[in-house]
Amino acid sequence: MGGHASTILVTGAAGFIGAAVAEALMARGLPVIGIDNMNDYYAVSLKHARLERITARHGNLFRFQEVDFSEMEALTGALKDADFGAIIHLGAQAGVRYSLENPHAYVASNLAGHVNMLELARARSVRHMVYASSSSVYGGNAKLPFAVEDRADHPVSLYAATKKADELLSETYAHLFRIPLTGLRFFTVYGPWGRPDMAMWKFAERMLSDRPIDVYNQGEMYRDFTYIDDIVSGVLACLDRPPADDGEEKAGGSTKPHALYNIGNNRSEHLMRLIEVLEDACRRKATLNLLPMQPGDVPATYADITALTRDTGYAPSIPIEVGVPRFIDWFRAYHAI
Repeated sequence: MGGHASTILVTGAAGFIGAAVAEALMARGLPVIGIDNMNDYYAVSLKHARLERITARHGNLFRFQEVDFSEMEALTGALKDADFGAIIHLGAQAGVRYSLENPHAYVASNLAGHVNMLELARARSVRHMVYASSSSVYGGNAKLPFAVEDRADHPVSLYAATKKADELLSETYAHLFRIPLTGLRFFTVYGPWGRPDMAMWKFAERMLSDRPIDVYNQGEMYRDFTYIDDIVSGVLACLDRPPADDGEEKAGGSTKPHALYNIGNNRSEHLMRLIEVLEDACRRKATLNLLPMQPGDVPATYADITALTRDTGYAPSIPIEVGVPRFIDWFRAYHAI
């Protein structure tokens, strides 16, 4: 692949959001270099299936390399002959609960790995790096909806702490090296080709096999469920608009070329309402196993997306009543049930 300023490097390309973003870029005609370490945090077969789907549709525009970006030598070696003009850094060790069991995976991927990607962006003088942060940085904030101006220095999980650290590291690089950086605080993302560790998948799997579902905090949970297509449109809208190095204050408060945005659905749904929509889509009643709150979890998330809408025109359009049946249709087809 030659010297393509239009080529985009996507990390986590075999992941849920990464694969969807890579596909959307190639649908625009942009070449993509995808990297992923293909770890077994969840079934690697699903990651391979995502990659096979992308390759079948856009093989001529897609180049994939299995590499762990937390290892700088491996990363630079894998990309030494690659040219790219921008980076969408979505790879990370995900999951709040798993961070209680395996903290070192988060330190390697989300801290060392993020610094490696910033160093790569600096070495290649990319025009923009968009990176994944998380709504979990808001911790137990009681004020809803969460706004990018809110304080986010009281994380309640190690995962959240690593994502907040990524924002701080990025601020430093934007200051020292004037690299245009945009951090996206994702709210609960769902849809076809989603992640098996997420509630939506677990609920579907159990309901369709007539097993009880685990419902935390007695069901008194609220989440800003965001459909994958809405997320992808927001990521691409941000990629197209690198923050200017003009000394003006950006979303999130930086005066450097570093912006922070919430990216969500701008609606917080009661967990019991989600279960109703799932029941309709699955055409069966759920048996509920009501449990207390899990360590590291928060009772409610709700995205204030004012800044993202103002700066990019982002307008999520898919409510759970539309998105959940689409996910269930895909889930049935993928598992042949």
